[in-house]
Parts: sequence; structure tokens; C-alpha cells
Amino acid sequence: MSNGGSASESESVIPPPRGASVRVTRGFYEGLEVPVDREWMVIGRGRSADFVIAEPTISRSHAALGFDGEGFFVQDLGSTNGTKVNGKREPKMRLADGDELQLGKLQLEVALPQ
Repeated sequence: MSNGGSASESESVIPPPRGASVRVTRGFYEGLEVPVDREWMVIGRGRSADFVIAEPTISRSHAALGFDGEGFFVQDLGSTNGTKVNGKREPKMRLADGDELQLGKLQLEVALPQ
């Protein structure tokens, strides 16, 4: 109802370009690929996550992949075991095509459209 909140701001963000995906590269789910087709996609083992992975080393809401109109990013959501991009651990990092994500023991590769 108010126009000063973040909900109305996020509604005006440009939708992510088509063709972005994340693929599990190591572990039980190896080969599983999921499209990144929204502005905010939570990865975790909880039922409320958008990309649910039953891996004990990741949190219920471990990290989110996002698109802010300028590009894709990954943001750790306060997970216990952290989120790394190409081996570097930061709370929020920009993503490039081919980047490797590590969430606990789960390893993923990001594919982004050119």
C-alpha cells in the first residue's frame, strides 16, 4: 500500500535474461540443472527454498541467486557453512558465466547468457 517500500522497488526491476542456470557439478545431485528465471531464488534444504537440495551441509535457506537489473549475484543468507564463489567467501558477490559456487559441500556452476 505504501510506495516507499522495497516490494514496489523490486517490482520495477528488469526481469533476468533468459538462459541463466545453475548446475550441480559434484555430489549426489551431480548433473541436476535448474534455470535461474526470477529476480531472487533461494537455494537450501528447507521446503520453502526455491531450489531444494537435501544436503546436510547446507542451511535451510543457505544462499540466494539474484538479478538486480545490472547482473546476477549470489548472497549468503546467514548460512552456517558459508558460500564461496571461485573459492572466495564474501556475503554478496557478482557472478560471471562459468563461476563455481560452493555451498557447504555442494558445488555448483553458473551458466549466464552472454
